[in-house]
Order: sequence, then structure tokens, then C-alpha cells
Amino acid sequence: MRKEREAPAKADIALLEPFEGLSLAQIRVPRSREEFLAATQDLLQCRFIGFDTESKPTFEKGETSRGPHIVQLTTLNHAYIFQLWRDHCCESLCRILQSADTVKVGFGLRSDRSHIRRRLGISPNALLDMNQVFRKQGYRRELGVKAAIALLLRQKFHKSKSVAMSNWALPELKDNQLLYAGNDAYAARVVLELLQVKEDALPVSYAHDATPAG
Repeated sequence: MRKEREAPAKADIALLEPFEGLSLAQIRVPRSREEFLAATQDLLQCRFIGFDTESKPTFEKGETSRGPHIVQLTTLNHAYIFQLWRDHCCESLCRILQSADTVKVGFGLRSDRSHIRRRLGISPNALLDMNQVFRKQGYRRELGVKAAIALLLRQKFHKSKSVAMSNWALPELKDNQLLYAGNDAYAARVVLELLQVKEDALPVSYAHDATPAG
């Protein structure tokens, strides 16, 4: 019987050196049609990109979230923060999310998938949930990005609760929000790179039984 593999303990992770993610200079917020087109071109030329979403939190009983308010997509060099209220954003975003040739990589993507479907009316295509990758390697409990970074890099990935619960619907996001959002998606892409799993062994989920071209 195969022994279940254990994730690093929180106490051990707390002692590690911090994860060095993307800097503010590497995080871009498209505003114009030209900037959205450039971001789309950069992302779609990649086979794998980091993916995550953020929504303005709800505090009132019975209040329904109108998120996601931003979608973050990253290469190994840059993060792009798509604010859904901006003109030209949704057109570019839908093109990327529906591509079967560019795999969107993240942790715990079930909620992100449902939020995208509710907000944009599309089903994201070619998703790779890294929790499923680790499950195939013997980790029965969901690792999450912090444990994965600790396991593979021996570094501490810090996620601020106050930033996580901040207002993601702001017209201009704060620097700490940009760093949080960009690196959350970027870290998932780094984890995939470090694992070096053969592509045909990755549990990529395609919408409507679509298959990648070529």
C-alpha cells in the first residue's frame, strides 16, 4: 500500500526564508485596447500560464458576490491584472480563458471556474489544478500554494489576510494588492515548472470535451 505523503507543517514553513516573487515592475494592469491586445498576445504564446481570481468580499448576510472583480494571469516573467470593469477587458479575457492551447494553472480552481461562468457566461477551458497534480503524487490532502512553495523551494509564501479581504473592485488597485494578486497566480506557474511533470501526465481539464489544437 502506497504511503500518504505529508505536506510541510505550518510551524516549519514559518521558519523559512521568504519567497521572492514578481516585483511591481513585472506586474502590469492593461488599460487601453492596445495594452489588452499586447497582454493577450504575450499570454497566448505560452503553453502554460498562472491563473487566479479575486473578488470584493461580502460581509452582509444574504449578500451575493458580484465577482470576480479581477483575473490575474501570469507568464514566468510578468503578471497581468485584468480588471473586469475596464473597456476591452472581457473580450481579451474570454479569448484567453477559452483557449484550449494555453493551459491555465492554479490551486483550488473549482470556485474560480464557477465565478467566471457566473460573471462572464463562459466555461474556462484548459484548466490545471495543481492540487490534483500533487494528489497523483501521493498527497491526499490539498497542499495549496504555500505548502507547495515550501516543499519545492524551501521558502515561505506569505499571503496577507488583510489584503485578501480588501476591496478588489477599486478603480485603481493598491501596490500591496497588485503584489498579492500577481504573485498568487505566478507561484502556481513556478510550482508547475519546478515539478517537471511530463505534459501527457498532467490532469488538464478541457471544457465541453475540447482538445488542444495540433
